[in-house]
Amino acid sequence: MPRTSTGKWVARAGATGGGRTYRGQVPVNWYAALVLIVIVGLASLVYSRYQYQHPTAASSSVAPTTSTTWYAGFAFNVCGKELTSVASNAKTSGSSSQSFYTTGNGLIVVSPKTASAAGDNAVLGKFVAGYPHMALSATSVAVPSGKKKSTIYRNGQSCPTGTPDAGKKAYVQVAYWTNAFDTKGKAHVVAGDPRTLKFTDNQLITIGFVPKGTSLAKPNGKVVTALVQASASLGSSSTTTTAPATGSTTTTAPSSTTTTAPSSTPTTAPSSTSTTTTTGK
Repeated sequence: MPRTSTGKWVARAGATGGGRTYRGQVPVNWYAALVLIVIVGLASLVYSRYQYQHPTAASSSVAPTTSTTWYAGFAFNVCGKELTSVASNAKTSGSSSQSFYTTGNGLIVVSPKTASAAGDNAVLGKFVAGYPHMALSATSVAVPSGKKKSTIYRNGQSCPTGTPDAGKKAYVQVAYWTNAFDTKGKAHVVAGDPRTLKFTDNQLITIGFVPKGTSLAKPNGKVVTALVQASASLGSSSTTTTAPATGSTTTTAPSSTTTTAPSSTPTTAPSSTSTTTTTGK
């Protein structure tokens, strides 16, 4: 039975027995495969980075959009002790260029200025990254504690002295309430990277470093009050614009009454005018 070309190739390879000629050959195909893998990997990284920095129009049409302004309340809780709200980081020249910032009273202003900050890109991590000396991940949290300073807490570290849970091992935990005005709303704990938490309107967030099994509480009443007032100020703009319309109707009414009065008997006219004036008041 005649040998096939494949059989001849195998026979020749076997005959070499791994001799010097075989060992001296460069494994071109193997190196080519490695180069191809590296190129594909780099291309994937570049594409992913581009997609992150240039989101599609579809994602920017999801709320919050570039014409939206939302508010969220937040607080840091270290080992059972809620910390004082961090200072405002709104730019002194105006906040028109900032998508996420705090006003210093426990509020985060969510006002996307670009597509890369809108929609599903409006996340807690964007605010944290924009605040000096603040950091957050699933394993550590850095809380600003003064100019160019921050206190860093890492998973497994013992709670500091002076806190309710002093001496206990603590871990990063972030809880949120979708809407502060929903009295029946339950706390949700972020699973995984807390920086991916998407903002919602009137949301409450507690960034904690607490022992396992701890149920984080909502931010204190001052933060909630500030949130209510900020939300009310947004809603009041429509009432203000409607008010002048009512005033114009009131001004028209006396003019029609005054025109009718002279057509009555002259003797009665003064008393009619007097009555009309009282009614107008």
